[in-house]
Amino acid sequence: MQKKITIIGAGLVGSLSAIYLAKRGYLVNVYERRQDARKTNIYAGRSINLALSDRGWLALEKTGISADIKQIAIPMYGRQLHYADSSQAFYAYGKNDQAIYSVSRGTLNMRLLDLADAFDNVTLHFEHKAKSMDLAAGTVLIEHEGNDTLTHSDLVLCTDGAYSTGRMGMQLGMEQFNYNQFYIDCGYKELTIPAGANGSYLVEKEALHIWPRGKYMMIALPNLDGSFTCTLFFPFEGAPSFNSLQTREQVTQFFNEQFADAVAIMPELVDEYMRNHNSPLVTIKCAPWTMHDKFALMGDAAHALVPFFGQGMNCGFEDVRVFDELIDKHNENFTEVLKEYQTLRKPDADAIADMALNNFREMSELSADPMFQLQKKIEININAKYPEVWIPAYSLVTFSPQVRYSEALQRGQQQQRIMDTILQQPNISTHWDSNEIVEQAVAMLQAN
Repeated sequence: MQKKITIIGAGLVGSLSAIYLAKRGYLVNVYERRQDARKTNIYAGRSINLALSDRGWLALEKTGISADIKQIAIPMYGRQLHYADSSQAFYAYGKNDQAIYSVSRGTLNMRLLDLADAFDNVTLHFEHKAKSMDLAAGTVLIEHEGNDTLTHSDLVLCTDGAYSTGRMGMQLGMEQFNYNQFYIDCGYKELTIPAGANGSYLVEKEALHIWPRGKYMMIALPNLDGSFTCTLFFPFEGAPSFNSLQTREQVTQFFNEQFADAVAIMPELVDEYMRNHNSPLVTIKCAPWTMHDKFALMGDAAHALVPFFGQGMNCGFEDVRVFDELIDKHNENFTEVLKEYQTLRKPDADAIADMALNNFREMSELSADPMFQLQKKIEININAKYPEVWIPAYSLVTFSPQVRYSEALQRGQQQQRIMDTILQQPNISTHWDSNEIVEQAVAMLQAN
């Protein structure tokens, strides 16, 4: 008998889930409370461009759609740092032309919706709101144009984001549900570097641009039309902050002082700053993610991340891939699938959530610090000579999808302790690339 699947949320993870499940021949209904993203720009003015890395690509390759997505993605081979004195430096992300890929959230969502919509056994329902659900029975009460409909299915996947209706249903419907929500003290605002003449790029196209300024920063990721989507990560309170910059004159003065090289190529800067939303950044952890054999949280509904490791989407896509592999492993026994899905993914989601929070300091402050830059050079040197022994934490997360996030966190912490010891050595800046330093670091790693 054909299994019926209900997916709540038609964002990135929901759309990819629909594709995976449709390929299994399941009857899939996707319900989205918002309008169809292909018909209206639901992301306007409040979207962070995404960095698609190897974990995300693996999930796309497993279902055969990576070639479709490559058409809308731009490789970024490293960080282009813009310092306060307008000098710049480039740092490669990996080696052998390893890259992460810039992709517009809206464009990617539309492409995934088109791919899901092409299946006869997938039905997309927009402006359909999930009001409540019976977790044990697998039923969801859906509201559309003032009318309520009760849906019945073999499995309900809630992929409806950080403020998930499905997760709220679990909180209200279970006696023991753990939930932690943490907002950091800064938010973000979207800005733009427009395309130049004939769609040219006004700064290096194949790089993620960062203006590190300590407690705040701005980043820019390339778009297909020659523009860059910029994101200002900025405190809500204090000086400077969103609260302190209230007038056009204050905004102009601040950006001229802190981001002078960017101001020269951002003609709509002040208008965009005054017009676009200040959006918060939240980390969400919860447990359990599943209920009986009928219900599961996936993506941001299970584990919302701050964007500073570029892994929110990649982690959600990995959820989908792992879930699909477990369906094969357990021969469609959803009781066992859901049980192992939660066991595997919960510690990994917690690990990348912690790493994402910690990476804000690396991007905004440490990336401009000479000792941090020296550490990166030492790590690259060790990795070049012992590539299977010492893999930098960033590469473990970004370019090593076979390594679980929880393992990457543990190995990264271990390597950082070693680097802390190495950097304390006298005159390390003059002999950082010596064989002695390499051998010492590897010996310390292997001794643990």
